[in-house]
Amino acid sequence: MVNYPIGIQTFDKIREGGYLYVDKTKYIYEVTHPGQYVFLSRPRRFGKSLLTSTLEAYFSGRKDLFKGLAIEKLEKEWKQYPVLHFDLSDIKKGTVEDFEDSVNSSLASMEETYGVVKTADNLATRFKELVERIYKRTGKQVVVLIDEYDAPLLTVLHDPERLEKMRTALQSFYSPIKKLDPYLRFVFITGITKFSQLSIFSQLNNLKNISMKPQYAAICGITQKELEDNFQEGIRALGEENEMTSEQVLAKLARTYDGYHFAHKSPGVYNPFSLLSAMDNCDFDNYWFSTGTPTFLVNMLKHFHADITKIDGSEAFATDFDQPTENMQSILPLFYQSGYITIKSYDPIIDRYTLGYPNEEVKVGLMRILVPYYVHTNTLEAGNTVVQMYLALRKDDMDGCLKAMQEFLTTIPYQENTLKDAPTTEGHFTAMLYVMFSLLNVYVESQVRNAKGRLDILIKTDTSIYVMELKMNGDLDKALRQIDEKDYTIPYQSDGRKVVKVAINFSTEDRTLKAWKIE
Repeated sequence: MVNYPIGIQTFDKIREGGYLYVDKTKYIYEVTHPGQYVFLSRPRRFGKSLLTSTLEAYFSGRKDLFKGLAIEKLEKEWKQYPVLHFDLSDIKKGTVEDFEDSVNSSLASMEETYGVVKTADNLATRFKELVERIYKRTGKQVVVLIDEYDAPLLTVLHDPERLEKMRTALQSFYSPIKKLDPYLRFVFITGITKFSQLSIFSQLNNLKNISMKPQYAAICGITQKELEDNFQEGIRALGEENEMTSEQVLAKLARTYDGYHFAHKSPGVYNPFSLLSAMDNCDFDNYWFSTGTPTFLVNMLKHFHADITKIDGSEAFATDFDQPTENMQSILPLFYQSGYITIKSYDPIIDRYTLGYPNEEVKVGLMRILVPYYVHTNTLEAGNTVVQMYLALRKDDMDGCLKAMQEFLTTIPYQENTLKDAPTTEGHFTAMLYVMFSLLNVYVESQVRNAKGRLDILIKTDTSIYVMELKMNGDLDKALRQIDEKDYTIPYQSDGRKVVKVAINFSTEDRTLKAWKIE
């Protein structure tokens, strides 16, 4: 039996407990030689805390824990340093008081560990004096590790007043770091969102951001090679449990959990939490989304009036999505840094990236979260409708699929209809259909461009390609003619699958699919 470290974020517990460990220690050596001030952004549940714990074990001189790992051959000295490890992941009440109470508790524990007497109440002063006194007492430079630095901010990201108060508190706490330079060997800061040199870390102008550096693209997460080298037993067990060959298991794992890219030259990276959970449970499921509901994400979607149909396939420069969260002008930075979209391709000539959902788990999980906001608050009924739609599409019965959706939308009481407070526009209608069809786990695109216009919705199944034109209180025959006149079907004629034209009319009065034609 393989012991999978589900939710275990402590390096020594994994190594001493005989849990499976995918060796990332070559990155530990590289990032610490000679690196001094380093920042890494990765999505939640991506191994940032384990990486931070591994750094703590390394700087604590725990050579015994690294036996047989890559760093054992790289490190010759194994010097021991005092380590101050701050974990801000549980500070989620959104108040400065909660932040101060948590950090004060951490400082008190560190003072006790290193025999330092508290001499100040101010957090910044207390932190500064702790580092200086440890250095004077031990004669060794100090290592500072700050895990999930932005957790206190994410809770209040949509609340400008509370966000500013929290940002000021964090900036004040981190401000001594630059002045402590002679006493520090290494500083490592992790989080989900990108830091801003203009605010929280304004003093740390030498902080090195490795988040999009190709050489560190796989510092967290699991690559295809690491999967095949370390998970043979899990792959075999998944195959036996689900009656699949090893090749089928690998293909399913890749579709479901792979696909993250954190640089323009980056191997595909699997979400480690989901992959380990699938191995441990011998089942393919949406594990990442089950660990937390990203309410802040929904709030920011509303704040930016984001068009959910245009996020997948977005084209942007790095400065458009890898930018400070508090300065962002669209939803892209938050979506990218939180792991809901990732780099899909890169054009070096114009220095432009294409972004999209990394895998099926993320896309389907996100659509489920958005159902109450775009379709109906009764997610159970929506789920039942999706099953009916799926069963119809499996038989290439688009008519039956649309009938199921029509019946569902017709039964929604007016006061529960998502359109009651939304403009009755084709855009909202398109978003509603986009969410529902995406839940079918089929290939769905919206606003697909060609030389003559934009196709509303494109759906690909194993056997058919559906080219959809949507109208509000419109003419179905005119919609079908538009598909022909703008050559929407031409790119798919040589695909081999049946190409089907679908015109759909949505009634703003009845707030449902009124009629459709299929050719």
